[in-house]
Amino acid sequence: MSSTRANGGAPALPDNPANEDLRPSDVNRLLLEFFMYMGKAILIFYPVYLIGSLGMSISWILLSLVIWSLWEQNRKHKDIRIDTAIDFLENESCVIKTELKTLNMPAWINFSDVEKAAWMNKILHQAWPFFDMYMEKLLKDSIQATIRSSSVHLKTFTFTKVHFGQKAPTISGIRVYTYETDKREVILDLNIVYVGDLDIQANVKPHVSAGVKEIQLQGMLRVILEPLIGQAPLVGGITMFFIRRPTFHINWTGVTNLLDSPTLRPFSESAILDVIASLMVLPNRMCFPLIDQVKVDQMRFPLPRGVVRVHAIEAQDLVAMDTVMMGLVKGKSDPYVVLRVGNKRFQTKTIKETLSPRWNEVYEFVIHEAPGQELEVELYDEDKDKDDFMGRFNLDFGEVKKEKEIDKWFTLQDIESGRVHMKLQWLSLQTDLDLLRQTFQTTDGCACAMLAVYLDSASNLPKDQTEFSQPDKHGKQPKELKLTRKQNNPNSYVKLSIDQQSQKSKVVYASRDPVFEEYFTFFVHNVESQVLSIQVMVAEKKTLLGTLTLPLLRLLNASDLTLDNRFPLERSGANSQLKIKAILRALKLEKPQPKAPNPPAQPRRGKAPQAKHPESQQTQSQPSHPAPQSSQPEGREQTPRPVPAVVNQTSANPQTSSSSSGLQTETHSQRRGSLLPLEGRRSGPSTPSRMRRYDSHSILSENSLASSRFDLADGVPYPEALMNHQGSFGQIQVTLRYANLRNKLIVTINGCRNLFPCSENGSDTYVRVYLLPEQTWKSRMRTQVKRKTVNPSFEEKFEFSVPMEEARTRKLDVSVKNNRMFHTRERKEIGMVLIDLSQVDLVKGSIDWYELTLPGLKKTN
Repeated sequence: MSSTRANGGAPALPDNPANEDLRPSDVNRLLLEFFMYMGKAILIFYPVYLIGSLGMSISWILLSLVIWSLWEQNRKHKDIRIDTAIDFLENESCVIKTELKTLNMPAWINFSDVEKAAWMNKILHQAWPFFDMYMEKLLKDSIQATIRSSSVHLKTFTFTKVHFGQKAPTISGIRVYTYETDKREVILDLNIVYVGDLDIQANVKPHVSAGVKEIQLQGMLRVILEPLIGQAPLVGGITMFFIRRPTFHINWTGVTNLLDSPTLRPFSESAILDVIASLMVLPNRMCFPLIDQVKVDQMRFPLPRGVVRVHAIEAQDLVAMDTVMMGLVKGKSDPYVVLRVGNKRFQTKTIKETLSPRWNEVYEFVIHEAPGQELEVELYDEDKDKDDFMGRFNLDFGEVKKEKEIDKWFTLQDIESGRVHMKLQWLSLQTDLDLLRQTFQTTDGCACAMLAVYLDSASNLPKDQTEFSQPDKHGKQPKELKLTRKQNNPNSYVKLSIDQQSQKSKVVYASRDPVFEEYFTFFVHNVESQVLSIQVMVAEKKTLLGTLTLPLLRLLNASDLTLDNRFPLERSGANSQLKIKAILRALKLEKPQPKAPNPPAQPRRGKAPQAKHPESQQTQSQPSHPAPQSSQPEGREQTPRPVPAVVNQTSANPQTSSSSSGLQTETHSQRRGSLLPLEGRRSGPSTPSRMRRYDSHSILSENSLASSRFDLADGVPYPEALMNHQGSFGQIQVTLRYANLRNKLIVTINGCRNLFPCSENGSDTYVRVYLLPEQTWKSRMRTQVKRKTVNPSFEEKFEFSVPMEEARTRKLDVSVKNNRMFHTRERKEIGMVLIDLSQVDLVKGSIDWYELTLPGLKKTN
């Protein structure tokens, strides 16, 4: 039986009154609703009747309505203010981070790993006037002469004023990588911001001036110090480059002020950015060798770190961007995904009219720097006029390199809702010839190898195609051929291609011996049949100056799968050559290393105690189910620990001891690290269905006292749904690392998955964290509540001020709880885990999934 009430209408009768008999309680409820409805009607209309009967003006009614509307509006605003304050209180960290993003705050405020660089800014500010003097001398003595010799129209070019202003570049944050990289290198990321008040003026011709008045530049500059050596100057070379294109704005003066127009500004700034990118944006680098043993070409063009294979699988809960009925009714969307890494950009197919699209497409990216390079994912709704933005997220490839494989849902940012399912796999570069022969040809459409080509230079190129072509008739040469021979040296570029993959080099002007010094990468799908085709062409006419064909199978017989030589050009001059270096590497799909079992999920076994206590062997013969994930770092093995005999004595004879002696026995067994379920407490008549708080290994410390293990839930039973649950209680992902500079242990609760649902709509979940043995309210850390979900995402960070040596001896107690109890006298735990920090590499950091358990309850899969 149910009844509903429309706003301002009479109460509705029960559903299907003819088929069901009205009970007295239903009749009483309907009569009560009817009388309440009539009372409201009389309360509203009686003042109107009273005013009319007394002959009063209608203005009183209008005044009453105005006062009522003002009161109602004020009440709504008050409710909004209260809701906003409560929301801010519950999501304080998220609100602060969102507000900081809108401000131009230094990077060290937003990212705890980034440090302030005040001392470097002081050095730059002090040395900036001397840099001004150096640049003035460089421009007037060297660059001015170069510009004059570049063209006959610039013979009178003169710098009239060179002043770099008083504002030096500032470094808003610096991040140093040491443990993520090779031991023979140090990597620094500098967040550079330059808003210069420089003033550079020049006379191009008499009465024709040009200049620059202001420059703005912002970007992340990476500096690599490698290799570290054991002699002065301790560093073999310095490499600098921008990982991504910096943002750039320039203010022109004089004749070049025309470039400041809205039409030409994007082209002028883009052209300058192209020049910067060709010099020091990945994969290009600026290198400064400090010793003779370091080769410049190896510094400028090292082999990539690896390859990442990105699977764009599906998306869910996207925002409906298309509307119908003039925006009154939400429709659906036509989503597609844009994946971008540096200058590489890929776009998936468009799925029509859906908010849960499924693409199942695979893309591959060459990764030069990890950590550093990021995968930028953006979703758009395809429209006829302009595509609508549907969210984005970024992922640093350093995480993929560390985890080897990431398969998860990513929440979209800058949008109301939506998430994307992506799978990323790390592929390493190998020189194993057997591995390469096994993967000669892939059947899944993915690459089996990568080819890196270093294009160095060409020599003795012909001026034109007619120089090496034979005329049809002998004797007097045609007039066109004579004119061709009078032409200047060619403006040439090189085109490299493997099947459908094609790339072009820069254009080198007026040279028969052009120097390119560029780096290219290609994905190889069939080593036996694919061929690298190289064409040297004239820029203006796009005619051939020479060709080179290099079968990839030839690289298999070369040393280290590398060819470094001068190759003669075909269909070119007699002595025309092209110097290249080709390196072939097999792609090996790296598998995540198997995790060691979670210590709280399996009994520790030992041989010595088993010999002395035969009861231990009987207990250990019981089947146990280790957790699939672990807090152990990769490559570490778990050391078995013996099981104390006192546990089995307690289990075998649960009724032979009093409550006080039982508490001492339990305390002793927990202090020794036993994780076996105490069957006597579940089946014994003294405690038929109750589980004490001190049975939970999640809140115990080996150094804590028994009296500190009680809380308000002592003696309270677990819910019947949890007691009867068969299977896993879920998993939690925790990130652990130690910030040495701040002497803080940083714990990040990322999220949970496959939690036990406390209701039909999921659970109202939060996570409580203790750093044992501290269990006071002051040391208690707690996340916000995520409502009605079994896969909550928290991404909340907690910091503990503890020295590194002490942190390695502590344990982390993590408990996942339901905010709403099943019953007022039932416990709130969904699952717990105890993380031994001595088994975690806090210097490198770890991010792992941990299996949730409930102490004393058997988990049966």
